[in-house]
Amino acid sequence: MPRRFLSPAGARVILGGEVTPDGLVQSIVPSAQTLFGPRGVCLDKNGPMFVCDSGHHRLLIWSRCPSSDQAPADILIGQSDFSREGRNAKRDIGPDTLNFPTGVAAADGILAVADAWNHRILIWNRYPSASNQPADVVLGQADFVSGLANRGRAVSRSDTLNWCYGVAIFQGRLIVCDTGNRRVLIWNGIPTANGTPADLVLGQRDFVTRDDNAGGDVCATSMRWPHGIACHDGALAISDAGNNRVMVWRHFPTVSGTPCDFVLGQDDFAGVDHNRSSYDPSSSAMSMPYGLVIWDGQLVVCDTANSRLLGFHLQDLAMDAPATGLAAQNGFADKGDNRWRAASRDSLCWPYAASAVGRTLAIADTGNNRILIWDKTP
Repeated sequence: MPRRFLSPAGARVILGGEVTPDGLVQSIVPSAQTLFGPRGVCLDKNGPMFVCDSGHHRLLIWSRCPSSDQAPADILIGQSDFSREGRNAKRDIGPDTLNFPTGVAAADGILAVADAWNHRILIWNRYPSASNQPADVVLGQADFVSGLANRGRAVSRSDTLNWCYGVAIFQGRLIVCDTGNRRVLIWNGIPTANGTPADLVLGQRDFVTRDDNAGGDVCATSMRWPHGIACHDGALAISDAGNNRVMVWRHFPTVSGTPCDFVLGQDDFAGVDHNRSSYDPSSSAMSMPYGLVIWDGQLVVCDTANSRLLGFHLQDLAMDAPATGLAAQNGFADKGDNRWRAASRDSLCWPYAASAVGRTLAIADTGNNRILIWDKTP
């Protein structure tokens, strides 16, 4: 039997518009309370919560983790007011505009946002204290007014990005899933100058290669669609959604092209098929895993296309280790958006990201246009 690591009562708080008694969100019209396909969420240990409201092309900030359904956001980045939407606020690209933001990381007062369709990372040296506070640093572009993939070049470089999706801050490092270039970039320190090149690359043999799986067969060094990042005690985990697996390095890589030590979701480094070529999932098979988070002694994986969360005990992590924890489905062989029913407080539809603080897990329940704030099993 799977271990249930989230409260059976379902989410304590649902954000994203009018919420029916069963947890269904009914509106995506932009406001301080609504969400449209949110793909990124980050809880800070000191209180704030950040959400990439991707479909509305904006970042929403709650000064404190909300304690009630439909709580409105306090701060807005990317639109002139809470009722507006549109790519780059329907104007020229700038230090306060967004075009489908997907990933968000916050630590020690530093905020980083993956502004995916502008092919850049925006960094605030201090958490924004007012709406539309401009970013301090941009990566992937030379300046705040540019937004072409790989700066308009046919090849990538150490200072370019293409559909950058996930971002993390860990022990003073910045880690970015440069998904369109099929690689992960690592800066050994938080950059303070625009366009700073990355120090390391994973997933490719060099900074200029950008082919699926480095142009060869899938292996311990290659990636297809890296999306999520999790770090713990010097270990690194990357969700390689296109190869339906999670790659794990036991020790944080210090050299470009370092192969991972093992994978979850496949039984060897060569496996690529979703649910291991089966229609139904299992405790060891995944379908397009996106978000990752370390929480309560486990690696929690957003097994996105199976609309569930998987929990892997950290001490048991090894090649092909099965999950022991499960959320949002009845059993490991079950899948289906909202368990093939209407959304409820304990169901998921294509979860893309998760973040945790203390006993609380926040989940970007993307297909249901909502954020779930869900507590640990009592």
